[in-house]
Amino acid sequence: MFQIDWFPIRLSFEVSFLATAVALVVGIALAWSLARLSFPGRDWLDSIITLPLILPPTVLGYYLLVVIGRQSRFGAIFESIFGFPLVFTKGAAVVAATIHALPLMVKSIRAAFEEVDDRLENAARTLGASEFRVFWTITIPLTRRSIQAAAILAFSRALGDFGVTIMVAGNIPGKTQTASVAIYDAVLAGNETYAAWLAAIISIVSIVVIYVTNRLNPSSKGKQS
Repeated sequence: MFQIDWFPIRLSFEVSFLATAVALVVGIALAWSLARLSFPGRDWLDSIITLPLILPPTVLGYYLLVVIGRQSRFGAIFESIFGFPLVFTKGAAVVAATIHALPLMVKSIRAAFEEVDDRLENAARTLGASEFRVFWTITIPLTRRSIQAAAILAFSRALGDFGVTIMVAGNIPGKTQTASVAIYDAVLAGNETYAAWLAAIISIVSIVVIYVTNRLNPSSKGKQS
């Protein structure tokens, strides 16, 4: 009887949750900076953040491998501190998924920040609220649904990553083999049943993600039947 190996699914969800959490924190900070601040090189920063959406995943994976590989300064420092290299570990898979999900997170949240009525924020400032308090009591509540939708889309993006992950985390069964990589491996091995099961699970999750995102999207409010 056919038995499915659930490790790639569990690893994919674990990596995607961690990557989404990191991308959410970093993404909110970058989105706010791009939406509200004017500084030299802002357009260049926006272009660099958007780059993972444009570059082929293998190219992005190569650049990331150069940055965090054992021969890089960062990779050497990491290995000297923790005693093991970052590449070809679950941590590398999280980094890959984060880089892949971050642009979508930043773009979506930045658009939400730019749509906030600044009269509400200015009114809070005139009443003595600090910028920190304005951000947490006015800006975030007004953009909460958009941020939630962005996080869900970023999670889906991280869940389906293949090219970047296989470049920096590899394809090690029971260690770094995510669902997308396992599907590729199963097809090459002629294990069509296993590949079909994994593909079906990822497809179902993606459909649920799209449905939930549409429900959270403020622009669809009042249009649901």
